[in-house]
Amino acid sequence: MLRSMTGYGRAQQILDGKEILVEIRAVNHRYFEFSSRVPRAYMYLDEKLKSLLQGRVARGKTEVCVTINRIDGSDAKIQVNMGTAQGYLQALRDANETLHLQDDLKLTDLIRFPEIFIVQKAVENEEAVWEEIRQVASAALDRFVAMREAEGARLKADIKSKLDAISGMVAVVEEASPRMTEQYRNRLYAKLEELLGSNGFDQQRILTEAAVFSEKVAVDEETVRLRSHIQQFHALLEDEEPVGRKLDFLIQEMNREVNTIGSKAQELTITQTVVNLKSEIEKIREQIQNIE
Repeated sequence: MLRSMTGYGRAQQILDGKEILVEIRAVNHRYFEFSSRVPRAYMYLDEKLKSLLQGRVARGKTEVCVTINRIDGSDAKIQVNMGTAQGYLQALRDANETLHLQDDLKLTDLIRFPEIFIVQKAVENEEAVWEEIRQVASAALDRFVAMREAEGARLKADIKSKLDAISGMVAVVEEASPRMTEQYRNRLYAKLEELLGSNGFDQQRILTEAAVFSEKVAVDEETVRLRSHIQQFHALLEDEEPVGRKLDFLIQEMNREVNTIGSKAQELTITQTVVNLKSEIEKIREQIQNIE
């Protein structure tokens, strides 16, 4: 299924006393580029999250943000370093005696010194934590991929309509191409009749010149290749694998064929059609920059 490279997915659950929030977002990028934002104590999750995404994301600059909160506050044990607290208290009292200040020290005064507190984080089982994160991240990833697929479906419909328009323009070129030789031959007749009269020139030479001209301006090969590229484009749009790079190459080939037609064309209808063809191809090129 065609997927866009941009997307967003979010999931939130409470598991084992932890509120876990995972957000995944991505923007266009030539390759798969991964980054994560996780709490410092959970940095070991980075590679695991990357591996989880690589199974379902082929291209795009992708960021995963993980937030973990203990709703019961049991993730840390806080104690008071009594020695440090006594040291602060004695130092303040000594200052009072030296400076002749009133001793009005209270417990709240010691709270201003964070060094007196010892915070011990509870030891967690990394594999158990990862299993909880994986569960939430997988739900976020499902929503992320669903959004990419929905946007991909819109891109697919738009590109198909443009390919149909291009096919119609190719038909116009195919119909107008034979007229170039006829018009050239008529101009030769008219010019020579004007200069030499109706019996003063070689009719066979006119036909030979027209045949040479026809060979130079023939665009049959280009239109055949264009139609082949359009068929390949339609087939790739139905592919289950990421096809963004293949489509990018194919649209370049289509543009090259149209440029060749434009360089050969000496007929007004074809010239105008080439301009329109290049416009539609450029629109498709812009669209496929967002395809995975």
